[in-house]
Amino acid sequence: MSWEFTEDAAFLALCDAFKESGETSAMEFLANGEGAFHFQELSQNAAGEGIDLSDSTDLEEFQQEVIDTMERICL
Repeated sequence: MSWEFTEDAAFLALCDAFKESGETSAMEFLANGEGAFHFQELSQNAAGEGIDLSDSTDLEEFQQEVIDTMERICL
């Protein structure tokens, strides 16, 4: 992926909310309301950057990359 999503305001907000939630699993956090909201915003920003997430496989890969990154840098 050519877009560095970790610099996006939606990802930064997602990390902040994740830290504040006290949740230890990024996957669980994304499954709840606030995490899902921030992930949707990040996905929309990705589309604005030309990243096509309309294919479910591409969306799953993006989501997994976000989860891995959150668990690596946001805890």
